[in-house]
Amino acid sequence: MLRNLLCLFFITYSILSFSQVVEPKDPKHTEDWTRKPSVLAGKPLKWDIPSDAIVLLDNNVDQWTKLDGAKVEWTLDNGVLTVKPGGGDIMTKASFGDCHLHLEWRSPLVVKGEGQGRGNSGIFMQSRYEIQILDNYNNETYYNGQASSIYKQRPPLNNVCSKTGEWNTYDIIYSAPKFDAFGNKLASARVTVIHNGVVTQNNAEILGTTEYIGFPKNPVHGGAPFILQDHGDLVSFRNIWVRRL
Repeated sequence: MLRNLLCLFFITYSILSFSQVVEPKDPKHTEDWTRKPSVLAGKPLKWDIPSDAIVLLDNNVDQWTKLDGAKVEWTLDNGVLTVKPGGGDIMTKASFGDCHLHLEWRSPLVVKGEGQGRGNSGIFMQSRYEIQILDNYNNETYYNGQASSIYKQRPPLNNVCSKTGEWNTYDIIYSAPKFDAFGNKLASARVTVIHNGVVTQNNAEILGTTEYIGFPKNPVHGGAPFILQDHGDLVSFRNIWVRRL
């Protein structure tokens, strides 16, 4: 009898405790300031484009639109695409799921701002899951918001950012989440990120959408476009290609 009463007590306590979990209202509530070591990487890797790759950015922006389908307003110069602040996020015309995505990015040479205000952009896998782009060379910020973090979920294993104004490479190996016919998530998305030749995410679980405020969400979806973010900084991109897996 006593054992049954104790079991009932613990079950009731657990339910009441869980029900008191409140969705955060302040972005600081989901910031992680646990320090991660910096690693001095070599020069960004140079890859030949694989024969089965789809080239998403070369000398034109034919593969991209604004989110509303309008023409891209960012600046393209000799194969380098630079955010036009206020020009809006851009997305690929094609949709993708499991893939190997390669892109190269560069923060502005002129240092402006600090923390999240320096060289900020992002690449969103399936339009929902952000791998952060940020100038973290001698620039402190919350660690699950650093370059190559799964934004607000998982910090990178190391900070391997190139010097401000120099090129970085990302190779992102991505597995899409799986859902059943009833909308239940069967498996989370997972991602490995290689930043300047160094593994910074190792088959890491993506818990859901990467929210600025609040907990991850898990809406049912299939393949979706990549999104590049306009965060108001003059971040540049080049040599973007993808292989479906």
